Amino acid sequence: MATFGTLSDRLTETFRNLRTKGKLTAADVDGTVREIRRALLDADVALVVVKDFTARVRERALGDEVNKALNPAQQVVQIVNEELVQILGGEQRRLQFAKTAPTVIMLAGLQGSGKTTFAGKLAKQLEGEGHTPLLVAADLQRPNAVNQLQVVAEQAGATIYAPEPGNGVGDPVKVSRDGVDYARRQQHDVVIIDTAGRLGVDAELMKQAADIRKAVTPDEVLFVIDAMIGQDAVNTAKAFQEGVDFTGVVLSKLDGDARGGAALSVASVTGRPIIFASTGERLEDLEPFHPDRMASRILDLGDILTLIEQAQQAFDEEEAMKMAEKLATEAFTLEDFLDQLQQMKKMGSMKKMLGMLPGMGQMKQQLEDFDEREIDRTEAIIRSMTPGERRNPKVLNGSRRLRIARGAGMTVTDVNQLVQRFEQAAKMMKTVARGGTPNIPGMGAVPGMGRPGASSKRGKGKKGKSSGGSRSGNPAKRAAENAGITSSAAPTGSGFGLGNAPQAPSEADLAEIQKLFGKG
Repeated sequence: MATFGTLSDRLTETFRNLRTKGKLTAADVDGTVREIRRALLDADVALVVVKDFTARVRERALGDEVNKALNPAQQVVQIVNEELVQILGGEQRRLQFAKTAPTVIMLAGLQGSGKTTFAGKLAKQLEGEGHTPLLVAADLQRPNAVNQLQVVAEQAGATIYAPEPGNGVGDPVKVSRDGVDYARRQQHDVVIIDTAGRLGVDAELMKQAADIRKAVTPDEVLFVIDAMIGQDAVNTAKAFQEGVDFTGVVLSKLDGDARGGAALSVASVTGRPIIFASTGERLEDLEPFHPDRMASRILDLGDILTLIEQAQQAFDEEEAMKMAEKLATEAFTLEDFLDQLQQMKKMGSMKKMLGMLPGMGQMKQQLEDFDEREIDRTEAIIRSMTPGERRNPKVLNGSRRLRIARGAGMTVTDVNQLVQRFEQAAKMMKTVARGGTPNIPGMGAVPGMGRPGASSKRGKGKKGKSSGGSRSGNPAKRAAENAGITSSAAPTGSGFGLGNAPQAPSEADLAEIQKLFGKG
């Protein structure tokens, strides 16, 4: 998550230094707390929140739960994680729906905070959950605000109530009241009212928003705040709480590159929970806010649960079973591969998904270098093939590959590489589907998987000769071969640079993999 990137880097570096110590002294704890305080302040977290947070961390870090822990450094990380969850609101809070429809949701916030876009995102998400939302255009001051909401509503596939043209014309209180009545008549079960914002907090904005609240008595008043607003976020939130009051907070623009730490202060200062997080420009880029998952992301501990949920929404279980059957029967083709690419694209940005994996904060440069368009290029190559070529890539001779490359705007080398990667991947997946252990390129020989019957005495030389050494007369060749023998005898890392020798999967692991491919 780009907004908290700097904060995450600082905290991760602090804990990395802590892990080198076997036992923590009071000086170690004080030094760690000092670094955490600096990181939070640099990230624009409110001073009052920082003081309270670091005081609780220090008190717990000097207590028995750390002193008696087997791994004190990990225990401190756990304490920081738990306290970070508390800053962010403690537990997740969902939207509260009215017992009698329609549920009225009023949006408030400064101009440019992302209210209108959020209205469309929320409408789309609610429609996906089986609701029938109605968008009400009550922002009649900002130029073209009504038109913008109409465009967003059309993209979201939602109904809009916009009786006034806006641009200073019309009464927003009357439009809001009439919008709720219209929703009741047309049997919409949710009403989302997009109210006007201002460049700054002023009395006129507060009075208008307060009047709308009195007129429609909303079930939820959501305060939309820009995560990149800086220290003014807390002051703005307090002003809205005093002037209008709100029941929940929405963090927008969490995909930005600002420090964003002030957004962490809002829940703690106002006592109101963060309900949604807007993480991109697409209407699908809206997540329910989970304090524990956000804390894990900030500490570079990953967010596997959100990743799984997004995958479940994008992937069709029935299609997945069909694909598993094709893998098991060796019927997996480039057409199937194209379908899988389409499913992946539904999940959104690959960078965002990879960023949810634990430890990916340490691979920031690799993530930045990852080209999202690679999937589009692969898709273009496959779509340039005929159905017969997709089903049987073996028919792809030189002239066919040249035609495909020209059709996709790529080179023949790109086509060759795609076919080669597909064949390797298909072979590996078939091996796993059958219950075997795949031979992964770059990982070398898997320990314990040597050829049966091989002699343990093989390679022993005569007395005075190095065991298993090369007998080449070329000194350079002999040195290279001996180096190869040494490295294969004592592997020091995997082909992926993870720093551990590759281990053979256990029977339990293979059984779990077989389940994924639909085989009992």
